[in-house]
Amino acid sequence: MFDAPRAQDRVFDARRAQDRVFDARRAQALGARLPPLLVAAERVAATIAQGVHGRRRVGQGDSFWQFRPFLPGDAATSIDWRQSARSDRAFVRETEWEAAQTVCLWRDNGASMRWHSPRQPVDKIERADLLLLALASLLLRGGERVRLIGAEGRPVTALDRMADQLARLPEGTGLPPDAELPRHARVVLIGDLLSPLEEIQARVTRMASVPVTGHLLQVLDPAEATLPYAGRVRFEGVSAGLQALVPRVEAVREAYAERLAAQQAGLAAICAAVGWGFATHRTDHPPETALLGLYTALSPQPGRR
Repeated sequence: MFDAPRAQDRVFDARRAQDRVFDARRAQALGARLPPLLVAAERVAATIAQGVHGRRRVGQGDSFWQFRPFLPGDAATSIDWRQSARSDRAFVRETEWEAAQTVCLWRDNGASMRWHSPRQPVDKIERADLLLLALASLLLRGGERVRLIGAEGRPVTALDRMADQLARLPEGTGLPPDAELPRHARVVLIGDLLSPLEEIQARVTRMASVPVTGHLLQVLDPAEATLPYAGRVRFEGVSAGLQALVPRVEAVREAYAERLAAQQAGLAAICAAVGWGFATHRTDHPPETALLGLYTALSPQPGRR
């Protein structure tokens, strides 16, 4: 005979059932906004793609790029005799530099990202999703390999696959998870980056030691950037039980601005120490501006490969 379930076991079973219902509802909500999100990401990416130069350039590789006239200093072995026979000039056959690298992307999936101020309809996580997918679109168009940190599997080759992985990520802690990264890959971390600086520094330093190069983008709501409130205000945290009553917000605005500036200066210093880039973005500003900055930071620089 089997013993009857204990009351404690029934409580645990009920909690697990509630968790499954919550997870299913959250997955449905995320999935419902994927099609419009993909459309928006492609539109933002297309806007940037029209104004930036392509990533292709001459170098070692197997893919034909172009013919150009033979110049003094070129080796005679570089002449394409078949093409040259069609003209009275000698031509050199150039191949495209195959510079495809893996770009690893991460978006903060913590609770603090699911917030927006009353006058700003876009959650920070919605803007982060848009920027990540738009950046992935640009990179895929440029022939790069793109991978989502925290998702299993190989780098993706289609944007809808990236969006699907993004929707299935478990809730995070405000820091990228420990993950095995390809050597010499590039990393883009997008979040509000309000975790303690020492924790962020430890994670970035660990990634940089692989080694990988990277870029941090801090996404903030305009109210987080300026603290525009006045009078007596009760602030409630995203976690249960965290709250603070401020009698006069005006009296703490300057100290708040200094604290935020110190956080951003610390982030910039962490990135500078390992050769990474850092930028900030507000959700009331156009996403194209932030996307252009990210794409430019990842683009090959003159004289570098």
